[in-house]
Amino acid sequence: MLTPSAPDTGQVLPALASPGRVLALVARGAAETRADLARLTGLARSTVSQRVDLLIEHGFLDEAPDVGASGRRLPRRLRLRTRDQLVVGIGLGATHCRVALLDVGGQEVVSREEPLLISDGPEAVLDATVRTARALLAESGRSAASVRAVGAGVPGPVEFATGRPVDPPIMPGWHLFPIPQYLAERLGASALVDNDVNVMALAERHWVLPDVQHLLFVKVGTGIGSGVLAGGRLHRGAQGSAGDIGHIRVGAADAPCRCGNTGCLEAFAGGAALARRLTASGVPAATAADVARLVAAGDRTAVPMVREAGRRIGDVLSSLITFFNPEAIVFGGALSSAHELLAGVREAVYERSHPLATQYLRIAASGTRENAVARGAGLLAIDHALSPCQVDGLLDGTAQRTGAAP
Repeated sequence: MLTPSAPDTGQVLPALASPGRVLALVARGAAETRADLARLTGLARSTVSQRVDLLIEHGFLDEAPDVGASGRRLPRRLRLRTRDQLVVGIGLGATHCRVALLDVGGQEVVSREEPLLISDGPEAVLDATVRTARALLAESGRSAASVRAVGAGVPGPVEFATGRPVDPPIMPGWHLFPIPQYLAERLGASALVDNDVNVMALAERHWVLPDVQHLLFVKVGTGIGSGVLAGGRLHRGAQGSAGDIGHIRVGAADAPCRCGNTGCLEAFAGGAALARRLTASGVPAATAADVARLVAAGDRTAVPMVREAGRRIGDVLSSLITFFNPEAIVFGGALSSAHELLAGVREAVYERSHPLATQYLRIAASGTRENAVARGAGLLAIDHALSPCQVDGLLDGTAQRTGAAP
């Protein structure tokens, strides 16, 4: 089950044990009965019962009798109600969108991928995703009222506090567009937006590496970016631009990058740059996926070029390993399937990094694959929907089901 925002350990002060925090204790598995809640919060049993009853009344919790192996009736068990509490996860790419419905326990209900062009602009693209979300609700027999929150991952820099893209290179017309408000008004629930690689990192940890606390998720597709998990939490930095490793300068100033600068890692090792160089060498390639297919086929020009790109990326990562000391580095994106890319990364990392930092380091391709952005965006929405602040606001009427998430 997904762990929402909640107190970490120990007893919760009674003044802080709001209904939302009571729900968080149940959702993260810390409490299964009313007695557990009284013990953890220090609240009177009557107060615990009032808050649990309120959460049951508003559809957040279920409570049912539990029967032991001997047939003896045990205390009634509290469970997060999932069957009619959903979130929408949206993953936008340059040429497609994937929309997933998840319940608030993190289980995918249904998903669908549709072709589209991000360059068509925000209204056209977001309207298409809304239509897909509504179709999935109808297909699964769920109502729009069951949607508690919406999450979206987009392929560009995002100011997380506002959910607005900021000068996204491959998203013309999207600069400062109010995506959260646009989605919230059409889907009837608070919406959050983040960079796609950040939500990919969330998905990888939740479904593949739940015990990893310090993770770098590196996306190598058209461009290069990374998501950073520190202490199990996503690190976005002050404005949301943490992890933008594709624009670290690594080479000569005559290599132009789409960001407007020169010599960036992306200009040497990104999928678009590799495709251009291959085409100039007489091997036609239009996209990062084309480059990956050429490597898989053993093309004599593509294989060494991609291996060298891996070494370039590994050089940058070796500095980050020294600084951050992650437990795992996971690769996603179109080029993550290219064995030669990861081989080049490993060569550089193990050559340049200190043995203490690499003795247990895992370097691997993502296990979440093509559904990572939509599912990770769904996790973002779940964390918001189950946060004590949001739950308490809905219960006392101060939070709106529509509008941007705080």
